Amino acid sequence: MLIKRLWAYEIYAFTKEAYLPYTYLCKMIYFHIPFCKQACHYCDFHFSTSLKQKDEMLEAMHTELDQRQHYLTDRKVQSIYFGGGTPSILNASEIERLIDKISSHYDVAPDVEITLEANPDDLDKKKVEELRHTSINRFSVGIQSFFEEDLRWMNRAHNAGEAESAIKRVQDAGFENITADLIYGYPLLTDAKWKANIEQLLAFDIPHISSYAMTVEQKTALAYFIQQQKTQPMDEAQAANQMEFLMETLTLNGFEHYEISNFAKRGQYAKHNTNYWRGVHYMGIGPSAHSFDGKSRSWNIANNAQYIQQTRSGSGALETEELTLRDRVNEYVMTALRTMWGIDLNRIKDVFGTEILAAIQKGVQPFIEKQQLALIDERYLRLTAAGKLLADHIASELFILDGYD
Repeated sequence: MLIKRLWAYEIYAFTKEAYLPYTYLCKMIYFHIPFCKQACHYCDFHFSTSLKQKDEMLEAMHTELDQRQHYLTDRKVQSIYFGGGTPSILNASEIERLIDKISSHYDVAPDVEITLEANPDDLDKKKVEELRHTSINRFSVGIQSFFEEDLRWMNRAHNAGEAESAIKRVQDAGFENITADLIYGYPLLTDAKWKANIEQLLAFDIPHISSYAMTVEQKTALAYFIQQQKTQPMDEAQAANQMEFLMETLTLNGFEHYEISNFAKRGQYAKHNTNYWRGVHYMGIGPSAHSFDGKSRSWNIANNAQYIQQTRSGSGALETEELTLRDRVNEYVMTALRTMWGIDLNRIKDVFGTEILAAIQKGVQPFIEKQQLALIDERYLRLTAAGKLLADHIASELFILDGYD
């Protein structure tokens, strides 16, 4: 899967965690819950605003877990992630049943991270109390902005008051492992408002923050509004400036920029995010969900009715692509470059061979000379501050283009 958004980050001091070997793998399971109350204007993910098929969908997910129980092998499940869509649209018992199904097939680690993506409007007092009695131990709250007019422009389901109260309500219930999302780089977001959004989120003292540049995806309402000149196009310079301000502010407040879109207090990186970008194998359950076993990538059909029917019949809803050596190298380069751990030259040599290593080493030299890449301990290649807004260009220049199929 090619990454649509590539921003870079400052170099930070290496910690012991940076040297965790890539042989330290764990299972990850992702659920795509394809339901939302309404469609955000910028979103191109697969979802439906109708809940008519919810019960059938959940049963199909249980069936898919049974059918694919041998996809992941030899490791404990360390991360379970409910994404979507809007997973918080499910009730507590529906969520817990899916977790129980995983436990029936896999050895769930005692320190498993179980994340629920949640919209603020779903996190009322009753819902949070119910979730407290499930295995959920991490929340990813889609704040996006604390300004009412911005939320209306995005067509978010929640309002500014709910954006503030949701995090506090989750904290008051005893949850500590929380992340929240913010979006930057859209016309309504002045630098003053962006500063206020960040400061508001910092005031909650949560350990993890994710932030994304507004992108215009085809066939979205936002793309249509821009085409019809009903809203301004995105400004790359604005996005770059706001990203730099975010990096500087969060660093000064004790966050590490461990992945281009993710910031965490020391040692509180999201397991799912960290392992995903480091090439760990995972299984995706639900329509449009992707899976990766190191040699191939597969994905479920992005159609609710067809997913349910094909899963129920036993024919399967998967399409699979066998990755060539070139695909595997390029995907590793792209994902590793996003992280503070960077590209591990030893791993390239061990996994892909000396010929590939030589090609990568030759390709990086111009960027090292321009101080856009740094070589750490003769082993790790990481983006420098000078290279931070050129990450997409640097990654593409390092791709292996010919041969190795």
